[in-house]
Amino acid sequence: MPANPKYLTQSKWQRFAKITAAILGGYFVSVTFHLALASWFNRANILMTMAFTGFILWVALMIIAFLAKSGWRIWGIYLLLTLLFCLFIYLGQTCNPIAS
Repeated sequence: MPANPKYLTQSKWQRFAKITAAILGGYFVSVTFHLALASWFNRANILMTMAFTGFILWVALMIIAFLAKSGWRIWGIYLLLTLLFCLFIYLGQTCNPIAS
């Protein structure tokens, strides 16, 4: 049973944006989130759990990217989250050198 065409994305650019946001953007958010946690807490424990929770978070972010109306908006949200987590990584490494 094929999908109803009215629910499918018509624009090729929107489809490209959603696919790349799901794969690359979700990966960037997932990795920077766990690295931000590792810069504030016990690095070994966080990086060991990242092997499992990182994949689960990445898949959840992929699903969210395909549910979004606009591929460009989800790219913007993922880039903002990535930059925010990069800021937390920077602050964690400068303000909390014990966890490093």
